[in-house]
Amino acid sequence: MAKFGIITGASTGIGAHLAKLAAADGYELLLVADTPFVDPSAGLAGAETLEVDLSTIEGVDRLLDAAGGRQIDLLCANAGHGLGGPFLDHDVAAWRHVIDTNVTGTVYLLQKVLRTMVAQGQGKVLVTGSIAGWMPGSFAAVYNGSKAFIDNFTAAIRDELKEQEGITLTTLEPGPVETEFFHRAGMDDTKVGQSEKSDPADVAKDGWDALMAGKDTIISGWRNKLQVAAAGVLPQSVPAAMHRGMAEPGSGKD
Repeated sequence: MAKFGIITGASTGIGAHLAKLAAADGYELLLVADTPFVDPSAGLAGAETLEVDLSTIEGVDRLLDAAGGRQIDLLCANAGHGLGGPFLDHDVAAWRHVIDTNVTGTVYLLQKVLRTMVAQGQGKVLVTGSIAGWMPGSFAAVYNGSKAFIDNFTAAIRDELKEQEGITLTTLEPGPVETEFFHRAGMDDTKVGQSEKSDPADVAKDGWDALMAGKDTIISGWRNKLQVAAAGVLPQSVPAAMHRGMAEPGSGKD
C-alpha cells in the first residue's frame, strides 16, 4: 500500500517544494491551501488538492474528511499567515486570522492527526515554525508571537510523545524566505521585505532531510542559526530593536 501524506500551505513556497519531495519519495498526497493552486500538476501527477480555510475548525475537519479514512503516514503542517505594521492599527479580524491559522488551526490539526498516528504506531510530522518565534517582532508582533507559540508547543508535544516509538515530530524554523509571505503580510516596503531571502526549495529540503533523519528541530540557514543564538542571550529590547529596523513600515526606502 502506498504511503499517504497531507501537506498544508502547499499551493506555493515551502509547501509546494515539500510536496515535490514527498511525491519523489513515493507518497500519495493531499495538498491543502487557502489560496488557489495555480499549477497543481507541477510534477505531482495524481496529487489531490483542496482549497479550504485552515483558520477554522470546520476547515480542518473538511481537510480530514478529504483524507477519506486513509492511514496518514505523513503530515507537513506548513500553513501560516503573516501580518506587518503597527499592532494598534490592525483590525481585529486581521490579527484573529493570523492567530487562528498559525495557532488554532495548526494545534487542532496536530491533535487529530497525532492521535491517529499514535493509535497506528507510526507517522512523521513536520511543522513549520520560524526563527521569528525567538525574537520580539516589532511591527510583526502577532505573527512572531504566534510562531513563538508553535516553536514551544511542538517542543512540548515532542517531549510528551518521546516514548511513542515510530512517531517523528520535527520543527522547521526558517528565517525570511522568498515567497509571497511578505507581500501578503503588507511588508513590501520594509527592509526585510526587500532583502535577499532564502530559496524555498532549499528550506524545504532542509526540513525534509531533518524529518527523515528523525531530528527534533532544524534551523534553516547558518545566518539564522546565529540570529537564534544571539536572541537567546541578549535582553529582549535588543532583538526587538533589531526587528524594528527590519520590519518597520517604510524601512526599505532608507
